Amino acid sequence: MENNLRKPKERKDVDTKYLWNLETLYVNDDAWEDDFKKAKELSKKIKKYKEQIENSSKTLLEVLTLQDELSRITGNIYTYAKMKQDEDTRNSTYQALTDRATGLMVEVEESLSFIVPELLMLDEEKINRYLNETKGLAVYSHYLDNIMRRKNHILTPREEAILAQTGDIATVSENTFGMLNNADLKFPTIKDENGHEVEITHGSYIPLMESKDRKVRQDAFKALYDTYYSYKNTFASTLSGNVKKNIFYSKLRNYNSALEASLDANNIPTEVYHNLIKTVGDNLSSLHKYVALRKKALGLDELHMYDLYTPIVKDIDMKIHYEEGEQIVLKGLAKLGDEYVNIVNEGLNSRWVDVYENRGKRSGAYSWGTYDSNPFILLNYQDTLDNVFTLAHELGHSLHSYYSKKNQPYIYGGYSIFLAEVASTTNEALLMDYLLKNVKTKEEKLYLLNHYLEQFRGTVYRQTMFAEFELAIHQHVEKGESLTADWLCETYKALNVKYYGSDIIIDDDIAIEWARIPHFYYNFYVFQYATGFSAATALSQKIIDEGESAIQKYIGYLKSGSSDYPINVLKKAGLDMTTPEPIEEALKLFGELVDKMEELI
Repeated sequence: MENNLRKPKERKDVDTKYLWNLETLYVNDDAWEDDFKKAKELSKKIKKYKEQIENSSKTLLEVLTLQDELSRITGNIYTYAKMKQDEDTRNSTYQALTDRATGLMVEVEESLSFIVPELLMLDEEKINRYLNETKGLAVYSHYLDNIMRRKNHILTPREEAILAQTGDIATVSENTFGMLNNADLKFPTIKDENGHEVEITHGSYIPLMESKDRKVRQDAFKALYDTYYSYKNTFASTLSGNVKKNIFYSKLRNYNSALEASLDANNIPTEVYHNLIKTVGDNLSSLHKYVALRKKALGLDELHMYDLYTPIVKDIDMKIHYEEGEQIVLKGLAKLGDEYVNIVNEGLNSRWVDVYENRGKRSGAYSWGTYDSNPFILLNYQDTLDNVFTLAHELGHSLHSYYSKKNQPYIYGGYSIFLAEVASTTNEALLMDYLLKNVKTKEEKLYLLNHYLEQFRGTVYRQTMFAEFELAIHQHVEKGESLTADWLCETYKALNVKYYGSDIIIDDDIAIEWARIPHFYYNFYVFQYATGFSAATALSQKIIDEGESAIQKYIGYLKSGSSDYPINVLKKAGLDMTTPEPIEEALKLFGELVDKMEELI
């Protein structure tokens, strides 16, 4: 297979057309400095409103308007500095600007900290009177509603102050896990397929699990999990401490459970979480079929957990230059209509994208920007199919931001994490549909199907299994039980048996996998990967099947920003995530694609 990797240049040697144009945010560093001074002045100005909010509706409007202005300018300052640093992380000028911007953000956060507590001291009747009295306040109606709906879960100012001081203590379990997992834990070396000694690290583990040599996979799997087993009681202690922290805060804030407390931040009903687990659990047959298909394709008498990552389809050489990748993405997104595609085209031609790796550039990919700028996309593009999907993914985020900012005032110009991955993954699903319908060979089709099914398995099924485990460990402690290492291993292994079925040997070593998953310290975060992917899959199918009516609903969702609660925003697109239907639609597509793959193998 041809090597598609590009060698990085110095940034000054990269053609300008492949560099993003941050001058659309600040024409130069002097303009940034001017805004920095202005933000400092605004930060002092807003503090003068402390203990004044209840005085009048006019004062409230002044405070909220000033808060927006300060947050907006600070966002510009930080984003510019950080993105300039990301261009070349070795650049000391932008290291310094980023440090200053970070310090400014902390200062601004402190200067704004009085606003929410003072708002919560107002009763609902007074808030409504203020909204009716002063016309300009109407735009803040949802913002205020979102604060006031949580009033019963906010404590007295003194209690809140005490609680705030527990912040450092609250992160001890997560920090201890991080230090043990990332700094202190040392894994053995094994021999790779060429007989060379290779040290297992967090970075090298998955590539080793993708090896075509089964002994390499088996050795890496056993060496990694044997290491975790030797620290199982310590990891059980850190995880238990984190769970107890979540439950402690939920009880103090008068919630019925840690799950309810976590989801309430975005006003997401707990039924969304339970629906996901139940619906996926009721529809595991397609995953079991896919596992059996993997066993058949690999020609194995026994399939083991260490066989789940090695490709079952031979890599195909698809060298796709960037300009060709752009055209493929534009064709893949054509189903979203001319307006959407024209905006994408405009962005690609207006230097939204920083395309290639250069020496010192931040790794990975992201879409970013501010309310006052166009979206920006950082890539490290190599000429691979995966990178074409990355471009489509980041453009999904960018168009979501573009539509939100064009159609919403600043206060609602962003969107929640629950919604963030839906637009990006919808783009990937539409691109996949286009490619599957236009591939020229059976090998290419198999490669694409395998790519998509693996993405689906990892994002929907595996993250739902994680979500079910996270729920189980919290409920166990909420009943007054202890999280021992043995109970955690037993529970985790049982979930693997349930999810992966009878055509795979659930090796004993997998029982300790919970110990290496940092997401279990993120307080019910992972379910959003599965709901987001499922929502995107269902939406892409609606767009493909229904055309214009579905497109208009989808664009309506993109335009909504955070002007309503996430569940309601998705309803505008035609999805009710409080019902099993979107999850069922996504799982149905997975089953159909497994059947197609079976026909080709």
